[in-house]
Amino acid sequence: MAEPEIGEDQNRRQLVLITGLAGAGRSTALKALEDEGYEAIDNLPLHLVEPMLADAETAALAIAVDVRSRSFDADEFLAVTQHLHDQPALAVTLVFLSSDADALQRRFTETRRPHPLAGDGTLIDGIEAERGLMRHVMERSDLVIDTTLMSSAELRRHLGQHLRIDPTPRLAVFVVSFSYRHGIPRNADIVFDVRFLTNPYYDDDLREKTGKEADVARFIEKDPRFPPFFDRFGGLVSDLIPAYADEGKRYLTVAIGCTGGRHRSVFVAERLTALLSEGGRRVGLQHRELPS
Repeated sequence: MAEPEIGEDQNRRQLVLITGLAGAGRSTALKALEDEGYEAIDNLPLHLVEPMLADAETAALAIAVDVRSRSFDADEFLAVTQHLHDQPALAVTLVFLSSDADALQRRFTETRRPHPLAGDGTLIDGIEAERGLMRHVMERSDLVIDTTLMSSAELRRHLGQHLRIDPTPRLAVFVVSFSYRHGIPRNADIVFDVRFLTNPYYDDDLREKTGKEADVARFIEKDPRFPPFFDRFGGLVSDLIPAYADEGKRYLTVAIGCTGGRHRSVFVAERLTALLSEGGRRVGLQHRELPS
């Protein structure tokens, strides 16, 4: 999608279009944005999107459109979305929710709901048919979120960080710490490995603590490799942010990993978030392996 210039019109209305695979969390996403202050509309037919915009007076609108919508056509949906992107009075974000087949199959089985495209076939037939139908929509979306490993609370938090109502469109940065044992976050744009730093896990006094605690922070900071690393690392990410913004990117997720996801990655993520937040930049933070 063609992106608007960053900060070009502070009075533009915010429009979020939510689509994706059935079972990937569309209803949760729409409710999360409603809680953020958006006027939320579910399952709106495509031909009613623009009339709804003309009638609605709200400054922030979230509309869910998917294969359940009457006469849904992926090409038509992309054409409508592009037309909305081209309107200078609108700041449009197309959000696509995805998940792997096993997770989708489990969710449909748990809720005992039929898949909208299954017809006389199996559940997995419906899932794969929809994935094929929506492939080009996902490729042209502004923000793709894989919810395979996300709880509802994590999805709500993720959307709240990325789509908080803000009259000035700008690059939203999200920092997440993680454990390599549990895999790299699927939504990561940039991934850094900090397993080269001295591990507090092997200190009996620090093992049960986390990188958010001061004594763990002091331990990691004493590693002679940390200061030069963080100077270069923080500078690199800081320099990349305006470059991504100049290219029209609206959302950037930086993932920082270590072995257990509790000490080194947490500490570095905290430090990077503090650095990037200087000057009022909007930066979200999640420690994937720590309790919420």
